[in-house]
Amino acid sequence: MTSATETATPSTGGVLELDAMVLGTGVAGLYQLHQLREQGLRVRAYDAASDVGGTWYWNRYPGARFDSESYCYQYLFDEKLYKDWSWSEKYPGQPEIERWLHYVTDRLDLRRDIQFGTRIVSAHFDEGRGRWTVRTDGGETIDTQFFITCAGMLSAPMERLFEGQDSFRGPIFHTSRWPKEKVELAGKAVGVVGIGATGIQVIQTVASQVGHLTVFARTPQYVLPMKNPSYGEAEHAWYKSRFEEIKATIPYTFAGFDYEFEHTWADCTPQRRREIFEECYDSGSFRLWLAGFAEMFFFEDVSAEVSEFVAQKMRDRLRDQRLIDILVPTKNDYGFGTHRVPLERNYLEVYHRDNVDLVGVRNNPITRIVPEGIELADGTVHELDVIILATGFDAGTGALAAIDIQGRDGRALADDWGRDIRTTMGLMVEGYPNMLTTAVPLAPSAALCNMTTCLQQQTEWISDAIRALRADGKTVIEPTVEGQDAWVTHHDELANATLVPKTDSWYMGSNVPGKPRRLLSYIGGVGTYRGKCDEEAAAGYPAFRRS
Repeated sequence: MTSATETATPSTGGVLELDAMVLGTGVAGLYQLHQLREQGLRVRAYDAASDVGGTWYWNRYPGARFDSESYCYQYLFDEKLYKDWSWSEKYPGQPEIERWLHYVTDRLDLRRDIQFGTRIVSAHFDEGRGRWTVRTDGGETIDTQFFITCAGMLSAPMERLFEGQDSFRGPIFHTSRWPKEKVELAGKAVGVVGIGATGIQVIQTVASQVGHLTVFARTPQYVLPMKNPSYGEAEHAWYKSRFEEIKATIPYTFAGFDYEFEHTWADCTPQRRREIFEECYDSGSFRLWLAGFAEMFFFEDVSAEVSEFVAQKMRDRLRDQRLIDILVPTKNDYGFGTHRVPLERNYLEVYHRDNVDLVGVRNNPITRIVPEGIELADGTVHELDVIILATGFDAGTGALAAIDIQGRDGRALADDWGRDIRTTMGLMVEGYPNMLTTAVPLAPSAALCNMTTCLQQQTEWISDAIRALRADGKTVIEPTVEGQDAWVTHHDELANATLVPKTDSWYMGSNVPGKPRRLLSYIGGVGTYRGKCDEEAAAGYPAFRRS
């Protein structure tokens, strides 16, 4: 197969002409590059990082690891590719995940069509030619028919949140920009801001390494224990023998895992419900959240019962009312599962350590960072040597909104999404022809999905749409206004039938001041979403204009 570097030559003015340009080389970008190259397209991928990995390149903070089962977090298009890699444990850590992505990249010989250390600064659609002009931070210009974004759902970190950050006398690290070089924490006074899924991984990992740890906690989190057994030959043989079963199952479950909601609340006695709670909880996985009772997403009484079950488990482990008041959600906060649920390993027990302090900042918020450390509203200053920000992301929209993307009539994507977050199936945006998207809002890949399951599906749909367009002798595809409106209406109807929009979290964009409020992830389920995407393609793309 020829590569872009072998076939695409700069035209007058040093412009590189491509059939397709892929933004990002994480799980989605690598597979998208492979698929389009297999079609014979002149395609090239660009990434600001120095190597492949996407999420698993940038997030190398202490304790970073899967919370998806490793045997599900794999590509399923090639059985040999799947079986020739063996995981060391059920939920491996970041270094092993990064090695796996290098293995995939090298196995598919993708590096020759990737340009690293390159940030895309603008992408403008030329209506007269039906092509995109893309510019990089290095001054390069790319002329491409298709602009495909694989920038990731959680790739725009919320870094500049506090006044005075530049005044701090020590280093400040955001978890998603953790340096490759070793960070020395031994003997240091370390502060961690944030107790979401990432913050929890950091806290439970560094508590035993630092001199003193201060955790600044605002929103309490329902947590589930992670059980992470090591994998040897027997476990490898077990999951590899299930390749066909996994391939036939996980693309069609609610969240893209190898488990599904199997029980109906009304059909179970209170005793049986409790048994199911315990079975799911003891699995050491997301089962209680994503395969327990679906009714907890819809009905307040069911939500309350499941929430109280998890809260009691947490209270039993904390055994201290002050810790409980700060760390355990109540019925007045939100229901279990309506926010992202973290998996943890002895996280709650960290707060019993003599070298760990917990500071609640819900009612006494952080006001600024001073040279000595972190200052709260009441004037208290917590002196620190190192600050770690586990403060989340501008999810779904942030990465693309940071680029000067202009579609028809000079419309700017950042402005459009700043008014209202709309997409067509999370695959395109009306007004931006030939810009195809993954991991943006209004698709399961925005949050409620095992990411490899959803990103494989989205990139395959994109590849098929491009193949069909070319086969029909057409050059441009874009959503119709009616098609996009219909999808947004469908998405909102499903979302508003649940309890999730009644809460505030990054799922609703609530963590970003001024961000339009809409559930970022499609909540109809991975299998349902896949079916609707397949129906759209089989019907000849009626929600899209092809010319």
